[in-house]
Amino acid sequence: MSRVLVLRHGHVHNPDGILYGRLPEFRLSETGQAMAQAVADHLVASGEHVGRVVASPLLRAQQTAAPIAAAFSLDIATEDRVIEADNIFAGERTPRPMDFLKPRNLWRIRNPRTPSWGEPYVEQAARMRAAIIDAAAANPDSTTVIVSHQLPIWVARCSAEGRSYVHDPRSRECALASLTAFDVDGDAIAFAGYATPAGHIEVPR
Repeated sequence: MSRVLVLRHGHVHNPDGILYGRLPEFRLSETGQAMAQAVADHLVASGEHVGRVVASPLLRAQQTAAPIAAAFSLDIATEDRVIEADNIFAGERTPRPMDFLKPRNLWRIRNPRTPSWGEPYVEQAARMRAAIIDAAAANPDSTTVIVSHQLPIWVARCSAEGRSYVHDPRSRECALASLTAFDVDGDAIAFAGYATPAGHIEVPR
C-alpha cells in the first residue's frame, strides 16, 4: 500500500477577486509562499519519507510544490490530470450569490449535478483517480505529494469515500495548503486523513 498526499496550493495573489480557474498567470501571494514553506517544514519535521513531488501545470501549484521538492532534493513532475476544474466563469469576478439570478447565469447553472458551468464531477474524479493510482505505482516505497486544486481534490475524496459529488462548496474540507491523504493498493484508493499544516497562517481578507 502506498501513501499519496494531495496538497491544495497556497493563497493566490488576486487583488481584483477574479475567479482564476485555469488561467495561467496567477501566482502565490507572500502568504501563499509562507503556506507552501510551512507544509514543507511540516513534512520534514513529521519524518515523512517523500520520494516524489508532482504538481498541476498551473503556476500556483508549481510554486507550492517548490519548497517541498527542495526540502527532499527532488524535481517536480508536472501532471496535467491534476489541473484545476474547467469553469466558464474563469476570468470574471468571483460570482456572488445574487449574481446567479442574472438570466445568463441561470442558464449556466441549470444543472448542479453535472455541473453545467464547468467540467463534470465524474470526469474530474476519473482523471484524479488515474493520476493518484499512477503516482502511487511510480513511487511505491515512499510518499508522493501531489499539488492540485480544491474542487478536484474534494471530488477525489468524495470518490474514495463513496459519497455524492453534489455538495455545497462551502462544506468542502479542503483549506488552502491542506493535505488530503489517500492510501493506494493497486487500483483501490482509500481516504486516509486530512491535515492543515499551514492553518496557523492568517489569510488576508
